[in-house]
Amino acid sequence: MNPIIRFSNVTKRFGALTVLRNFDFEVQQGEKVTLIGPSGSGKSTVLRILMTLEPFQEGTLTLAGMPYHEEGGHGPFKAREKHLRQIRTHVGMVFQSFNLFPHMTVLRNVIEAPVRVLGLARTEAECRGVDLLKMVGLADKKDHYPSQLSGGQQQRVAIARALAMRPRVLLFDEPTSALDPQLVGEVLGVIRDLAHEHDLTMLLVTHEMRFAREVSDRVCFFDKGQIVEQGEPERIFSSPEQPRTREFLASVLG
Repeated sequence: MNPIIRFSNVTKRFGALTVLRNFDFEVQQGEKVTLIGPSGSGKSTVLRILMTLEPFQEGTLTLAGMPYHEEGGHGPFKAREKHLRQIRTHVGMVFQSFNLFPHMTVLRNVIEAPVRVLGLARTEAECRGVDLLKMVGLADKKDHYPSQLSGGQQQRVAIARALAMRPRVLLFDEPTSALDPQLVGEVLGVIRDLAHEHDLTMLLVTHEMRFAREVSDRVCFFDKGQIVEQGEPERIFSSPEQPRTREFLASVLG
């Protein structure tokens, strides 16, 4: 089976700092994979590269068979903008900060990209948007503005917005880290339902270890730009093989 995501010998540098070094990583269609590890280990960089927010210097990356570098491409991505836009239609991302447009209603936040990027008719986009807001429990807030919502509600809108593009891959970059503790559960509940009920490929970066154990098909422990250890959640959390993994889990699980 061909993986939907394939990193091969990818190296990413920020100036003199190498964040990913000869990085190899594959994700299968429909797989739910969680990346754990200390801050600065390269986890979020993997997501940002996939979303075309960060270029990489060496190696190859493909999404659903589409290479991120093109023959004859140019600029930091070595690809034409048209090609990058095509890749972006297959990937959705939910960030730490909700990044909603403050001057737009909840519904308009959700439908703006499908209308402008996919060319979806506004009536069809609105029907899709309302259905997604129902799915995240916020249909009654469709005419509200982000400032009228709690942080948890804003993050649920951000999830609906990412899903509105019907991506094949959904990325979550520490989606609860900016939330008050009492609001974390409502966002994790939405992500949990997505993981269990939909055939989406999901890649998550989170510090919520119990949640990672519950929703993941595979957990990858990152350190210094490399995957030190990976496997089924039960094995990684119950009997990790690598000393560095054991040390990290002991520090975060107490």
